[in-house]
Amino acid sequence: MAKRIAVVHKERCNPQGCGGYLCIRVSPDNRMGKEAIAIDIDKKIKINEDLCGPGIVIPANRCPFHAIDIINLPEELDAQPIHKYGLNGFRLYNLPTPVFGSVLGIIGKNGIGKSTAIKILAGVMKPNLGTDKEAGFEELLQFYKGTEAQRFFESIKRGEIKTAYKPQQVDLIPYQFKGTVRELLEKIQAEQQKIQQIAEELGLQDFLDSKVTEISGGELQRVAIAATVLKDADLYIFDEPSSFLDIKQRILVSRFIKNLAKEKTAVLVIEHDLILLDAMADLINIIYGKEACYGIVSVLKSAKEGINTFLSGYIKEENVRFRDHKITFEMRQHFSGKQHQKLTEWSGLTKTLGKFRLEAASGSISKKEIVGMLGENGIGKTSFMKILAGVLQPDSGTVDRNIRISYKPQYLEATDALVSDILKDAMKRHEHDIVKPLELEFLMNLKASELSGGELQRVAIAEALAKDCELVLLDEPSAYLDIEQRLVVSKVIKNVVSNRGISAMVIDHDLLFLDYLSDRLLVFEGKPAQHGSALGPFSMEEGMNRMLSTLNITMRRDEESHRPRVNKPESVKDREQKKSGKLYYT
Repeated sequence: MAKRIAVVHKERCNPQGCGGYLCIRVSPDNRMGKEAIAIDIDKKIKINEDLCGPGIVIPANRCPFHAIDIINLPEELDAQPIHKYGLNGFRLYNLPTPVFGSVLGIIGKNGIGKSTAIKILAGVMKPNLGTDKEAGFEELLQFYKGTEAQRFFESIKRGEIKTAYKPQQVDLIPYQFKGTVRELLEKIQAEQQKIQQIAEELGLQDFLDSKVTEISGGELQRVAIAATVLKDADLYIFDEPSSFLDIKQRILVSRFIKNLAKEKTAVLVIEHDLILLDAMADLINIIYGKEACYGIVSVLKSAKEGINTFLSGYIKEENVRFRDHKITFEMRQHFSGKQHQKLTEWSGLTKTLGKFRLEAASGSISKKEIVGMLGENGIGKTSFMKILAGVLQPDSGTVDRNIRISYKPQYLEATDALVSDILKDAMKRHEHDIVKPLELEFLMNLKASELSGGELQRVAIAEALAKDCELVLLDEPSAYLDIEQRLVVSKVIKNVVSNRGISAMVIDHDLLFLDYLSDRLLVFEGKPAQHGSALGPFSMEEGMNRMLSTLNITMRRDEESHRPRVNKPESVKDREQKKSGKLYYT
C-alpha cells in the first residue's frame, strides 16, 4: 500500500471565505468523532494523518482554495524524510551526494526541495529526519548507513571536508555589508594576488572599489561567486549562479565553475538555465515530486542523460513518471517575414540616456511573429522596448505605434492588489489558455505583495498576454521561473500569438528559452553603459551566429530531445562548426 501524506498550504487556507472550516464540516472522519482535521493556533487548519481514513480526500477536493493536498507517495518510498517542515509541511526524501572531481547539477521545479537539500549539505541547516527536533551527526550517520552519503557526513564530522556556499538571494548582500567590493573580498581572503586573479576571471576589476550598495544585481551575483570561491573549501555549492547575469556573463561564470572541480574538490550547482547546466555539470540529480508538498532525489545520471530524462518526465530506473507529457524541441521551418503582413516598423531611432547612446537603423515585426531580443546587460534592450511601448520617446527617428500594445516591464511592482483583481479580465476571457497553464488559480485570493518572485512574474505575464492588443512586449519573462515554468510560459506565449494572430517581442538571457520561443532575433551589439545598436531582426540562424561569435562558443542539437547544447571548447564538433561558420543549428 502506498504511503500517504497530508500537506496544508496555510497561505491558501481561508476559513472566512469557505463559510467557516468547510473541510471540517464535510470530513467523514470528523463526523465519526475523530479530530482528523482540527483548528490550529493560527486559526488555520491542521491534519492529524494518523486519524485520517480514505475519506480525507473529500475535504481536500471540496476546499475552494486548494489548501489541502493528500498525496500517495511511490510504494517503494517507505523511508522517513531527511527533513520535514513541521506538521503537514513539505517533506524532502534523500539528499544529493557530492562527487569529488565533478560538478553535480541539481535540476527540478521551484518548491521541490533543491535549496533545502544544499543548505543541509552546506551545514547552513540541520535536518530533522521528519521529527520535531534537529538530528545529530550520529543519527544522520545511522540514517545513511552503508551509503556514499554516510562516508560524506563522516568526512564532514572529522573536519576533512570544508564547504563554501553561495546562497540564492544575492540581493540581500547590501543589507549585510556596506563597504566596497574589495573590502568585502579582503574580509574573506587576505592574499591580494588571489583576489586580483579571481576578479580578472569574473570581470570584477571595473567595480572593485565601488560600494556593495551601489552595484547592479549582475555585479552582486559575480561578487557572491568570487566571495564563495575565495574561501578555502573542498566543496563549493552554488544556488542559481546565473540569476541577474546576461548571456555573456553566464558563459563566463559557467566556465569558471566548471574549472573548479578537481580531484579533491567537488562542486554542487542548482541552475534553471538548461544550456548552462548542461555546459557546467558532469552529473545530474533530478528532484521530483510535487511543489510545496514533497521532493524525492533521483538516482545519479550523466549530465546529458539526466537533462533528457528530466525533459521526458519519466525515470526509467525508478519506474516513476513525474510529468504527464514530454518536453520536446521541434525542428522548425525557417521564418521569413516576407510571407507575413508587416505589423509595425521603426527607422533611424536614437536615444541618449546620460552617457549611453542607443541606435536602431531600421527594422520591422510581422503579424503572428515572435521576435527574441538578445544582448549584454546595459546595451539598450530595455530602452528600445520602452521606446516601442511609448514609455520613452526617441531623440530622433520614427516608430509606428498605430497599434494596440501591451507591455510587461523588467521590474515588477508588488502592490497590495488581489491577484483576482489584477487578472479579472484574464479569468473572463483566457482562463483555459493563460490562467490554468500558468497555474495561477491557486493565487487568486493572495495580494501581489504576498507572492514569490516566480509567482509575481507569472501573474504579470498573464496580465500582459490577456490584454486586448496586437503586440505584446515582455522584458525578461523567465526571471525567477524554474525550468518547467519557463517552457510552459514559452508555450503559452506561442499559443496566444498563434491563436489570436498577434505578435510578441521578448527580451531574455536564457538561450534555450529564446530558442524554443523565437521566430527571429533582434541582436544588440556595442559596449555596455556606453553605446548600443539594435540590429535585425535576423533569421534564427543568422542572429544566433552573430551572438555566438561574440561568446566564442558553438551549439549543436541533442540527437534525442533536439534541445540546443553548447559544444565543448576545441572539441571536434566545435572546430568543425567554427570552420564552416555555422555556430548554431536550427
